[in-house]
Amino acid sequence: MVGKKIGGRTYYYLAESARVDGKPRVVTQRYLGTADEIARAVPGGEPESATYRTYGDVAAVWATLSRLDFVARVDDVVRAKPPLGLTLAVAVLHRATAPGTPIGAWWETSAAADLVRLSTVDGLWRALERLTPERIAGIEETVAAAVLATLDDHAALAVDVPQFAAFAPADCTLPSACQGVLAGAGLRVTRDGAIPLASRLYRRDDGTAPTFASLTSELGPATLVFHSGQAAQLDLGSRSGFVGSLPLTDHPELLTQPASARRRVDPERFAGLTALDTHAVVDGVRRRVILTHSATLHAAQSRAFADELATATRELDGLAEALAAGTHRGDRAQVHAEIGRVTRGRRIERVLTAVLSGNRPGEIRVERRIDAAALARLDEEFFGKQVLVTDRDWPVAEVVTAYRARTHLESTFRWLTGPAVTGPTPRWEWTRQRIAAHGLVSVLAATVTHLMRREADRAGMNLSVRELLDQLAGIGELVLRYPSTGGRPRTKRLLTSLEPDQQALAGLFQLSR
Repeated sequence: MVGKKIGGRTYYYLAESARVDGKPRVVTQRYLGTADEIARAVPGGEPESATYRTYGDVAAVWATLSRLDFVARVDDVVRAKPPLGLTLAVAVLHRATAPGTPIGAWWETSAAADLVRLSTVDGLWRALERLTPERIAGIEETVAAAVLATLDDHAALAVDVPQFAAFAPADCTLPSACQGVLAGAGLRVTRDGAIPLASRLYRRDDGTAPTFASLTSELGPATLVFHSGQAAQLDLGSRSGFVGSLPLTDHPELLTQPASARRRVDPERFAGLTALDTHAVVDGVRRRVILTHSATLHAAQSRAFADELATATRELDGLAEALAAGTHRGDRAQVHAEIGRVTRGRRIERVLTAVLSGNRPGEIRVERRIDAAALARLDEEFFGKQVLVTDRDWPVAEVVTAYRARTHLESTFRWLTGPAVTGPTPRWEWTRQRIAAHGLVSVLAATVTHLMRREADRAGMNLSVRELLDQLAGIGELVLRYPSTGGRPRTKRLLTSLEPDQQALAGLFQLSR
């Protein structure tokens, strides 16, 4: 909450801040009134001070950690002196609710200090350096057991997230220009909710990254999930237990199937998704394949291609004008190479051609043409489509859910780790043990938030992890402090007014004051 003094009186506003172009800015504010007006609206007299802070996200994540008995389970496994359970829980709470904010600033401005009985967060990351590989494995195992105890379906998926995190040097301001550590992660996750159960971090930048097949074998029994770029690394003719995608061009006979051959998958869970469940030969073996078409993906790909085509035609038109004006006097080979650069790419080459005339510099001309029929075929046969392959007999909706687990996890980790991880202090250097501890915190934050996302999904709210946490973060808390009447100052806490979706989430996670 902020106060603005106008004409000698202070007027209070609920203000929400965010970073805009890297700088903190007030993005929304709501007028509350003067202190007298607030006092009349809230029984108990005039408050001595009023403070606004985020509450919903912190309270919901902490409630989930408590429900998993997280602190006690970690302490029972680690058996460290002093205990590490509460320290690790606070690190997970911070990563899940404010991954881009320094932990000290977050501690001072959120409701965490009231919910967690921890005196300070100073030195928290150095305390976590005591997490050895054996302790990390034990923590993941005990938390996984707690998660599985809440689920009926214990089937697991093995997923590779190559863009897990980039660990930058302490003095790095432009991560792309720094020699940091690029890390990937192999994950064992639940089929129900893509909730991480175990992880295997690896370096991507030193030539020692494991193969996809060997990585997944380390994660234990699970259905392998892969994308079309990884399919070539796998022998699907002999492998069992997988869900993945194949390059569209590998099965042109499926792409030409009419839309009438597809059936809606699950309108409530997958709006606009249709599928054709059939069979095809893959790596010499007849396999179950599912051609899917997403109206949302189709629209996005169509827009992206329209932009790509517009850019290419503008460049060709500019080249044609330069040749006609005599400002471009390259020979035929040079002009041809320039055209190739503009039209390079399978999709553009399908619909855009350029015809050269003339042979001598100064006489060469270019005429470009768009093949409308080819453009229509591209739109009809490719946009919005994927070819999934599996040896599982699951319903189509469950196959799609399993395949999309990787997308959900990549989105979650992009949010949790950001473009680069620079460490909590200016002199922080990323040792192997510190990277392992950071990786554990990020994976556990994903575990807790994906469990929450699953609960919200079961309640009819189809949200990504970030959307869920953003909705919860909008549930603020107004802390009113009243003068002492002889004892300790009195405090009243009120939740801010809620939108309908926030009311539903507050009920789901039992948020109240």
